[in-house]
Amino acid sequence: MREVAEGGPSHDVEPARLWPVPHRDPVDAAAIEHGDEAPPLRVGVLGAARIVTDALATPAASTPGVTVAAVASRSRERAAEAARRHGIATAHGSYEALLDDPTIDAVYIPLPAALHAGWTVAAARAGKHVLCEKPFTSNSAAAAEVEAATRESGVVVMEAYHSHHHPLVARVRGILASGEIGTVRSAHATFCVPIPPGKDIRWNLALGGGGLLDVGYYPVRMLRELLGEVVEVTDARAWMRDGIDRRVEARLTLPGGVIGTVVSSIWSRRLAGATLTVRGDRGSLEVPFPYHPQMRGVIRVRGTEGRRTERVDRRTSYWYQLGAFERAVRDGAPLGTDAVAAVAQMRALDAIYDAAGVARRP
Repeated sequence: MREVAEGGPSHDVEPARLWPVPHRDPVDAAAIEHGDEAPPLRVGVLGAARIVTDALATPAASTPGVTVAAVASRSRERAAEAARRHGIATAHGSYEALLDDPTIDAVYIPLPAALHAGWTVAAARAGKHVLCEKPFTSNSAAAAEVEAATRESGVVVMEAYHSHHHPLVARVRGILASGEIGTVRSAHATFCVPIPPGKDIRWNLALGGGGLLDVGYYPVRMLRELLGEVVEVTDARAWMRDGIDRRVEARLTLPGGVIGTVVSSIWSRRLAGATLTVRGDRGSLEVPFPYHPQMRGVIRVRGTEGRRTERVDRRTSYWYQLGAFERAVRDGAPLGTDAVAAVAQMRALDAIYDAAGVARRP
């Protein structure tokens, strides 16, 4: 691993290849509003992580076709507390017990990244559809193994990269395709949050910790989905603490010679910020809060038609994600966040680690 002082990217790293992410349009709102003619999809939760509230319990409350029916923890007491907190009917004292529950159709996995691979495969083998939190796994080799192991399972395996499913992404893609800002020349995406060193799992290397796998996932995936399926990492740097990448900067070359830069951190002088900026030869596009559009997200455009600000749908990206998952399970609807796309993203993140001289996550 290479520790560096705060500063800009260096220029002494050989380019590393990134793999493509398949392009699929997100599902629109009208298509995911179901009636109550079919039995609800009964989802169980492996673990009692805080994200369960935003990512599953709250959107499920306004999604008639989905019921959060069970939760499991490593102890029955913790499971029972989580069940009370979220209004869930059944609590299991082990993950295995939930997977053995014949009333459960699908599982949501919000466990630490290093545990995603094993439990995703176990759930698929138990005949459960899987919605696994991002990152899909803690490294690309594990992601490829999971994709291969679940490919013929007959169940839906979906990575919970929620931002993809919000209409904001389709709208930004449409503006770029329209030529309103001209030919795209560069793009810059950031995601920085303050997570002080301590007991948080992001500071635990054995559990798949690190800033790039957590918040850095978003800007990398956003640029890949919007601006090019195949890119090169031309430079990357990481600032380390106790073996954890607390800040990462990477410079990418995208198709057409577009220069992309990403910045992510969980602890640095730049404490907080989440932005997307795309510059063309005739204008620019800016999006604050691009990964969670429901948090005051807007699209600011300066182009051939002048300046304007577009407001975006305030329904949460998690609500759109849950609807997409339900449709995939019920109707076989295609996904842009399936296991194949997850493998591509994990290879992208590993390529950045490689370019920065940081060992891949275990």
